[in-house]
Formats: sequence, C-alpha cells, structure tokens
Amino acid sequence: MPSEPAPTAVRRAVSPLDHRVEAATGYDIDTLWTYRDRGVLDEPHAELVDRHRELAAAQTGVTFHLRLLTRLTSGEVPVDYALLDRIDRTVDQLKDAVGVQETTARWVLALLEPIEAAAAATTPDERTLSTDDQAALLALAGGAKLHEHLLTGRMSVTTASGTRIPHTTLQRLEGAGLAVRDTSHPTHAGQPVALTDAGRAALLAARRAPVSPAPPPSPRPGAWPSTSPQRR
Repeated sequence: MPSEPAPTAVRRAVSPLDHRVEAATGYDIDTLWTYRDRGVLDEPHAELVDRHRELAAAQTGVTFHLRLLTRLTSGEVPVDYALLDRIDRTVDQLKDAVGVQETTARWVLALLEPIEAAAAATTPDERTLSTDDQAALLALAGGAKLHEHLLTGRMSVTTASGTRIPHTTLQRLEGAGLAVRDTSHPTHAGQPVALTDAGRAALLAARRAPVSPAPPPSPRPGAWPSTSPQRR
C-alpha cells in the first residue's frame, strides 16, 4: 500500500501589521512566535505576540468567509433562494469577522507603538552583550539547572536542550541581573535557572538586527566619478 502523504504545515495568515511588528522587534513573525513559546520574550513583547496571534486568527476568519463569498457568487453554484440565503449568512459572518479583525488590530497597535518608540530610542551602546553571552541567554531561556557534583564539588549548568554553560558565565549573567537561580533547591539536586525580565529585554535588544543604510553603488571601471551639479 502506498504510504500516506506527510501532512502539510498550516500556513500562518499574514496580517497588515506584520511588517511593523517585524521592523520594531527585528525578527520575522515566525521567529517571534517561537521565542514566545520558549519564554525568551519579555512581558511587553510576549503580550504583543499573543495579541498578534489573535490578529492572525482573525485574519484567517476574514479570508475564509471572503473566499466562500467569492465562490458563492462565482456562478459555480446554481442560483436559487437557498443560495441567496447562504450569501446573506456569509456576508453577516464576514462582517463579524472584519469587526473582530479591526478590534484585534487596535489592540496590537496599542502594544506595538510603545515598542516602536523604544526601538527608535535604543542606541548601539545599549547592546553590549557579547556573542557568548547572547548564546548563553538564549540557551537558558529554554530552561536550565545548576548542578554540583557530589564528589568533586564542581558546578555546571545544563540547559533543557543539552547545552552546557560554564559556571563562570552564569555568575557573570547573575551579577548583571540577567539570570536568576531558584536557591530554594539544593545544588546537588539541581537549581533551576531562568532569565530575568532584564535578561529577556537585553537578549531581545542585542539580537535585534540594526538597520544600516545601503552602500552606494561602486562606479564602473573607467567611468568618471558622478558629482552633483554645484549651485551658483
């Protein structure tokens, strides 16, 4: 018997605010959703992503009813009173879906505008995390524990993904207020390690790709350099 085809991934609906969310955060939408699920985002960004997911769901509803209405009015279905009733119901459902979409879009905008303002005010000096610290924070965001070896007393940090982080790195991140241990657990049993809100914010800011202006095109070999006309 032929094997069953692999299920295709459900494509996320694209909302009109996707480009603004991506520009303000420095991440594409799929990455933001993944970071939300992993607990990487700080509270303002996490709430933004939650509302954006609601907006995407509302956009899916609008698209569904719009396509249904297009099919019903395309001439493929025999025209009778039953069809007219279906069209009326679909129009009403489309109106409701558009109302939900507009309401959710306003919620997203209310959360997005402060983030846009903060991103615009961020200076390069505020993104001083080293590459190693960024990698450590990203690994810790998925969950980690600090363990003490019973015989040697050596301390080690193991993340949920299996990555090992030097104890000195954790101490440095703790000292900067970016990570915290749950000291109610003994180290020999494993102390849970998590990012603080400051750690999530620092990781998000450090990994946001700065926008740099495009370099001017290089002149062709042998061509005269182009200069703007001088005003007299």
